[in-house]
Amino acid sequence: MSVNEQEMQQDIESGLDINVDENMSGTSKMNDEMSTDNEFEKLKAELEEWKDKYTRLIAEFDNYKKRSFKEKMETIQTAGREIIVSLLDVVDDTERAEKQLETASDLHALKEGTTLVFNKLKHTLQNKGLKAFESRGEVFDVEKHEAVTEIPVQTEDMVGKVVDELQKGYYLNDKLIRHAKVVVGKGADA
Repeated sequence: MSVNEQEMQQDIESGLDINVDENMSGTSKMNDEMSTDNEFEKLKAELEEWKDKYTRLIAEFDNYKKRSFKEKMETIQTAGREIIVSLLDVVDDTERAEKQLETASDLHALKEGTTLVFNKLKHTLQNKGLKAFESRGEVFDVEKHEAVTEIPVQTEDMVGKVVDELQKGYYLNDKLIRHAKVVVGKGADA
């Protein structure tokens, strides 16, 4: 050992403080600096982990939005497909009836054929959830009727009620899709 090393060893054994900072021992100052560096690295690693999680979450949400939008567009584009396919039979029947109109001479048979095609159309639409509602004699309701005009009525019990229906109203799966256009009765003095 050199002389300097021996002196330092003696100072350490005698408990002499050789640090420049008289308020802190050499090992504790070094430990605190190491501890601070260690905490900083730990916090930095945790921050990077949170950044990574946040970035992945944003990417997953963006993918979800794109996928949802694509599925919604596909649903919209194919929503009417089932109805159109079911109506193709009615279109075929209508075309056959049209050909029969050119050559047929029996008016009763034409009328009967046309009625069959019309009934098939109504039945197909009813199976898809379409339902007409009757308005004649009903109390006028702004939620389902559209008043075209008012006419004077002879009896008081028809005042404020639907006297005539110009266009039927319809529900699709119990949701109003078209208001009925109606004529409403009013009192003679009004």
